[in-house]
Amino acid sequence: MRFSLVVLSIVATLSTFAQTKPAKKPHNYARWEKELTRLAKEDEANPPPKGALMFVGASSIVKWTTLKQDYPDAKIVNHAFGGSMICDSTYYADRIIFPFEPKMIFIRAGGNDIHGGKSVDEVFQDYKDFVAKVHAKLPDAPIVYISQGAAPARPDEAQQDKHLNDLIKAYTAQTPGLQYCETYDLTVDKDGNPRKDIYVADGLHFNAEGYKLLADRVRPFIPK
Repeated sequence: MRFSLVVLSIVATLSTFAQTKPAKKPHNYARWEKELTRLAKEDEANPPPKGALMFVGASSIVKWTTLKQDYPDAKIVNHAFGGSMICDSTYYADRIIFPFEPKMIFIRAGGNDIHGGKSVDEVFQDYKDFVAKVHAKLPDAPIVYISQGAAPARPDEAQQDKHLNDLIKAYTAQTPGLQYCETYDLTVDKDGNPRKDIYVADGLHFNAEGYKLLADRVRPFIPK
């Protein structure tokens, strides 16, 4: 009888904990207004051409300063903002993507999402939401997902990033209008550990050699 009472007490405690567990804070989209203002000012000074190749995502795209030089024959627009998650590009698509009517969209994001506490499944769903929103407005614009790598600064997240890559790769294979650019293998050594030689001192962002490798891997996806 005493054992049963103990079990019931534990169950009641767990039930109370489940009911009182704090909900996740709503995503703060407003934090990017400064970045959106920066992009708007740059666009005002140099109006982006319509029908260009649009690059969006997080800091790995923001810091790709040689992007236009790497593909000199293409019209390139870089509307990435550092620290962002996939859902941020989805939320702000009406401001950073649709007005410019790109003919193709490249996105590299997802690592900040996982680092911020989202599960791989949640980030994967965010990517599918991004695809759905973009293709509802721009059904003929291919979307290229540039995969996540293994960053020395976040070694414990490498397998989650790779799992996300694998889910998006499989989704791409069965979804028209999507392409997948693999980069994970560029970021690991023969033992599968993150390479330090292609990152700057923070262990998170590519150095010049890292961007050269990234540019070479993305190049086959650039329309002739």
